[in-house]
Amino acid sequence: MTDRALTPVVGKGLEVLLVLLYIASLVTVLHGGVLPEYRTAAAAEVSDRTLVTAADRIEASIPPSSTAVNVTRTVALPDTIDRATYRIRAVDGALVLDHPDDALSGRLPLALPDRVVVEGTWESDDPAVVRVRGTADRVRVILA
Repeated sequence: MTDRALTPVVGKGLEVLLVLLYIASLVTVLHGGVLPEYRTAAAAEVSDRTLVTAADRIEASIPPSSTAVNVTRTVALPDTIDRATYRIRAVDGALVLDHPDDALSGRLPLALPDRVVVEGTWESDDPAVVRVRGTADRVRVILA
């Protein structure tokens, strides 16, 4: 007769064990395949948007050709992409995003007149500032 009291305890113990096995297998599947792929895709999108935003802010800072300019603007950029710092630099009329993960790096040509020269580098963990200096004939854009 004492065996009857043990049956509900064993049954509940088996139920708890099955639930724990189900949760463990679900966590393993998500962390092993689905979540890393999603995280990489989201980081690539953030990387692309960051580069486009930076280029847009630089291009919007250039005045019409008939005026002199002395402008300083800040640009809001994310501190990290995929939990890593990055760098944006000006190279041959384009912006280059350098990230430790090559899949998240990128290059975007700037649509600027010939009279504009862009130089400098932004580090993601420092404030991004655009300094535009020049005359009607020549404009210098400095990423600082």
